[in-house]
Amino acid sequence: MPEKRMLVIDDEAVVLSSCRRIFTAAGFEVVTTDSPRQGLELASGSKFDVILCDWRMPELDGMDVVEMLDKRSPDSAVVMITGFPSVDRATEVMKRGAMDYIGKPFTPEEISATVERALKRKEAEKSKRSAQSFPMPSMEDQAPKTIAETVAQKVGVGKVTSPWLSVLVLGVLAGAYIGFGGMLAATLSFEPGVLGLSFSRFMAGVAFSLGLMLVVIAGAELFTGNNLMISSALAGQIGFGTMALRWTLVYAANFAGSILIAFLYYFTGLWKLADGGLAAAIVRTAYTKVNLSFLEALTRGILCNWLVCLAVWMALASRQIIGKIFAIFFPIMAFIGLGFEHSVANMYLIPEGLLLKAWRGIAGPANFAPESLTWVRFLWKNLLPVTIGNIIGGTVFVGMSYWSAYLRPTAPTKP
Repeated sequence: MPEKRMLVIDDEAVVLSSCRRIFTAAGFEVVTTDSPRQGLELASGSKFDVILCDWRMPELDGMDVVEMLDKRSPDSAVVMITGFPSVDRATEVMKRGAMDYIGKPFTPEEISATVERALKRKEAEKSKRSAQSFPMPSMEDQAPKTIAETVAQKVGVGKVTSPWLSVLVLGVLAGAYIGFGGMLAATLSFEPGVLGLSFSRFMAGVAFSLGLMLVVIAGAELFTGNNLMISSALAGQIGFGTMALRWTLVYAANFAGSILIAFLYYFTGLWKLADGGLAAAIVRTAYTKVNLSFLEALTRGILCNWLVCLAVWMALASRQIIGKIFAIFFPIMAFIGLGFEHSVANMYLIPEGLLLKAWRGIAGPANFAPESLTWVRFLWKNLLPVTIGNIIGGTVFVGMSYWSAYLRPTAPTKP
């Protein structure tokens, strides 16, 4: 007699037959259905160790089904399977009660490893719950320690299990979204003499926060936010090598998206606003950035991503969009207003300045030679130190700090 029972809810016959074959051979009693409503009834009336649930089905949204399964069959390890994987959806479905997430198509080895991992996490969750004399706080009211656990145990895992093509596409989108923020910030703040420099910086910060809001809420992969994956690596949930490879892929994709949006904006001609005043401001900003010293760029990068990762960190505490907006707005407004350096933002801003430098009538700031704004100086004098600084700011001052405060294993007390 099989030791474990599995329920598979999917509207694709090939997935149902594949799962039945794979897991029957592994010793499971497998029950299948192509109806999410029938699946919920089965989960309510019988005990299952594992429930595999598709996301996109005709009757109900798989995200809602996962949430209902978590309530109707709380002892089951729920795994979402989908042909439309995304990191944002992986994170959200794990918040709603799923133990793991896998994209289609999958191999027998991949789905078996995912189910095994989900069962282990469910057992760990049961043990932790039984040791507590009070219920865990809801996702709408997360304490800092709960956020640290979510980042370490779910967010990083969701990112590395997403297919590389999805990560590539989402990385390009993130570069473009940050470019939109930089574009709006430059447009609204290029005339500081009207209301003063301080108000101009404030407006730039208000506008630029759009970029991270699009990344977090619409869903995209941003290199600087991904620095929080260090918590998952330190917790042993993912490998450091896997993390580094994902960082590299996302960084390259962010660069591609930023360059794309820079060229698209150039061809709009909208930078001719105020008789070229906007273009001149963009070029001056680019000149200033490539003429920072290494130490200036490095420390500004550290402080920048400290705030950016805190914005992402706090946004994870809320399942409501308005809560995410407020969590993102203030740290991002602060880093722009203070003049810190963000590597992905600079992937848009400096190339835009390089494109506009050749337009007649544009000159750099006083004491800056035109030849100082080049692609080589952009990559070597700005992007390199700022990227290093961003990594330090996100990993050390947010990811590692909260891991050390809440998740670091403690040595047993000697009697």
